[in-house]
Amino acid sequence: MNQPINTVAPAPYPTYLAWSITVTVLGLCFCCLIGAAPGIVAIVFGSQVNTKFQAGDDAGARKASETAKIWCWVGTALVAIGILWTIVSFFINGMSFLSEDFLQELQRAQSR
Repeated sequence: MNQPINTVAPAPYPTYLAWSITVTVLGLCFCCLIGAAPGIVAIVFGSQVNTKFQAGDDAGARKASETAKIWCWVGTALVAIGILWTIVSFFINGMSFLSEDFLQELQRAQSR
């Protein structure tokens, strides 16, 4: 009845899963697939960290953690560019309603 509890310590290396999932979601929102791809790669490498460490591959777990971190930074940079692009596009396209046709229509409406 008393069964031993299998407790395996997690890897001493960070997995960066929360960061990579956040980058993936924000990449989909602001950059389409280009921004989401590095996040997906980071999720894959981050999920390998504990698996490799539990299998005894300490160097592989460390390398997977480092690779996940690099891909998280790449994804973060692309998301930042996507956010800046969205802001610039909003201001450029947001001011387009002040075109000559719009102003003429506004003047006609005011003169009635």
